[in-house]
Amino acid sequence: MSSSDNNGRAFWTTAAAIICLDVATKMLAVRSLDIHIPKRVIGDVVRLTLAFNPGAAFSMSLGNYSRYIFGAFAVIALFILWRLYRTTASGDTTRVLALGLAWGGAAGNLIDRFRSPYRGVVDFIDIGVGDVRFWTFNVADSAVTIGALLLAWVLWQEDRAASVAAAATPAEPDQEGGEARSSS
Repeated sequence: MSSSDNNGRAFWTTAAAIICLDVATKMLAVRSLDIHIPKRVIGDVVRLTLAFNPGAAFSMSLGNYSRYIFGAFAVIALFILWRLYRTTASGDTTRVLALGLAWGGAAGNLIDRFRSPYRGVVDFIDIGVGDVRFWTFNVADSAVTIGALLLAWVLWQEDRAASVAAAATPAEPDQEGGEARSSS
């Protein structure tokens, strides 16, 4: 089995797992929770609170066309993430997993956005202390966030390695002025 086969297996397995987990937990939340009535999981810090978000992240809205506009952004993001996956070096598992997480999360919310257009995306994870609460979110949001942070770290590591490699490249003497110059 080649490394590119491993890339594909890791990317698509991660993305599919996130989509399945996201869809299943949203269905369970809709069936088991009452809207805006929190159920404590870990004291008052972690609660499950059903909310419907017709806008985008953090309830951003662009009016009646939010579903289409944010849906189009999601499709563009899916395409960009897929292209990044396709150009990833064979065996770069961390980068592939980061892209799979982000792709699966974006796809999960896109599915939810079009599955029930008037309701909006299902959010249910509620974290905070007392009245100081983070925005209510879901599995897809978590996957996008973790994937994006992991991808940022991977890209930072790649940039750092490229900088170290460039600095380690021996300087060549300049034919005209006799000064050394870098070969990069």
